Amino acid sequence: MRRRLLADHGPIVAEIDRCADAVADPWDTARTADRAALVDGLRTALESEGVLERLPTVLADTVDATGHDLQARPVAGPPYVVVTSRGPLLRATIDPGRLVIRFDVFDVIRNAEPGRRVTYRRRDGVELAIGLE
Repeated sequence: MRRRLLADHGPIVAEIDRCADAVADPWDTARTADRAALVDGLRTALESEGVLERLPTVLADTVDATGHDLQARPVAGPPYVVVTSRGPLLRATIDPGRLVIRFDVFDVIRNAEPGRRVTYRRRDGVELAIGLE
């Protein structure tokens, strides 16, 4: 599935990577603690580049590769497409469970010290994770 997704939708994965770069570029350090600005900035970048509207096709194609059918046509919004602090997340319920596709472009850094905020760091590239929950 992973290979097929990358082969069929490599340009979309590359565009997700570029959008994440654009979000992180203005940061004055390697990290940010502003989750809302990160998520809103990534969503805006993905929308302006037309990536968000193409992600339901990625989801549908991946479900098709599993040999299962979608219960409904996915849309570029919850519950199918969600922009998180890690990156875009695609979800579909299929017969064996919930298929989840994550495009991780940011790491979430949790500090063990009390009172320290969670920070977010730009990953080097896109980590693609596909799983069944």
